[in-house]
Amino acid sequence: MHTAPLSTSSDAAAEAARALRVGDDVLHPQPDQLTEAERRQLASLALLRLAAIDDGLLPENDPPPSDGVISEAAADAIDRWLEQAIQVPDPDEAACRRFHAAHPARYAQGERVLARHILFAITPGVDVQALRQRAEQLLVAVRADPEAFAEAARTTSNCPSGEQGGDLGWLNATDCAPEFARELFGQDEAQAHIGVLPRLVHSRFGLHVVEVQAREAGVHPAFEQVQEAVAQSLRQQAFATALKQTCAVLAARHGVEGADLDAAASPLLQ
Repeated sequence: MHTAPLSTSSDAAAEAARALRVGDDVLHPQPDQLTEAERRQLASLALLRLAAIDDGLLPENDPPPSDGVISEAAADAIDRWLEQAIQVPDPDEAACRRFHAAHPARYAQGERVLARHILFAITPGVDVQALRQRAEQLLVAVRADPEAFAEAARTTSNCPSGEQGGDLGWLNATDCAPEFARELFGQDEAQAHIGVLPRLVHSRFGLHVVEVQAREAGVHPAFEQVQEAVAQSLRQQAFATALKQTCAVLAARHGVEGADLDAAASPLLQ
């Protein structure tokens, strides 16, 4: 008579234990449905919201995040808190020159890539873990047999380009979503991959299996022409490092379950 209620209670407890939570707030009941980046972003925003509350920048009765969405007041308070908590010094010219010399391809102008892809779209309700497993399996298959790429795109890809075997044509960095472009462009010579990329590319659209078929390097401008862009890159790196350290401190203070904030260079900027 009592076995069913006990089982239901046990299942509910197990599900609660798997939840993504920060402090007392449950951010998502089943974090395995989210990508690692999404879990980090949700947890980091929730931590920063709590920091803003702790420092009196946000009322304690501000509603907790709902489906990953924070209130407008919380977003404003987080911006103000970050301005106060994280101060990034301007890099000097010597540091900028060293960075430019080490990463010349990053500032190439007119770089083009001939590519094709297979998209596994992430849509509402999709089992992200199962989708990632399918994408990883296909990645292994087409790396072993690149000749099968076009047919796999026609039968599998959620992008209209699948009808053309996944062909995207010649691309400039501005033709792509930023997170997609980062994986294809601005690579140093040793990392400028030709062929099927060895890992999945994550974008706002989903998971991509990508093959780079050809590259055109473009023009490498002198340091003086891109000095401010180099300085901005170093500022972003410094901010990302400081943000990761800050979120680690906040996680120790409030507690995080269901997300690994140490798994990326920065929990928010990816």
